[in-house]
Amino acid sequence: MRDPERAEAIGIDEIFERLPHRYPFLLLDRAEDYVAGESIVGIKNVTVNEPFFPGHFPGNPVMPGVLIIEAVAQAGALLMSKTLDADVSKTAIYFMGVDKVRFRRPVRPGDTLRMPVKVTHMRGDLFKFSGAAFVGEQRVTEFDFSAKGVTTE
Repeated sequence: MRDPERAEAIGIDEIFERLPHRYPFLLLDRAEDYVAGESIVGIKNVTVNEPFFPGHFPGNPVMPGVLIIEAVAQAGALLMSKTLDADVSKTAIYFMGVDKVRFRRPVRPGDTLRMPVKVTHMRGDLFKFSGAAFVGEQRVTEFDFSAKGVTTE
């Protein structure tokens, strides 16, 4: 059970400090319930102005599933970066793999993605996670994934 005393919110300024992603590929607006080495909840407000909607699909805008996976993975990278207190000028966090992906419903303009991520295994700079995305109470997707911190110097 979540301990609200240990949980922390992360705003966009810290996201910019901890992740290298920028427009149009930054897919996190904020994060909630961060607990070091354990979990985080990423938040993405999906707007009609997203650069992928004109082509996916004209007249029927749907957020691409691969970008939903990326948004959840970015929440995992934020959890890793903050847990490891990584120096982003010297460390890159790379998405390593994804398993057991299931999509349940489309994501459309106006939706807010709530993306809980939990650490399932951690050894050094290698993390394994379980992640999901919800719109309201409806599950959009779930999957397991892994990432690794790599020194870039």
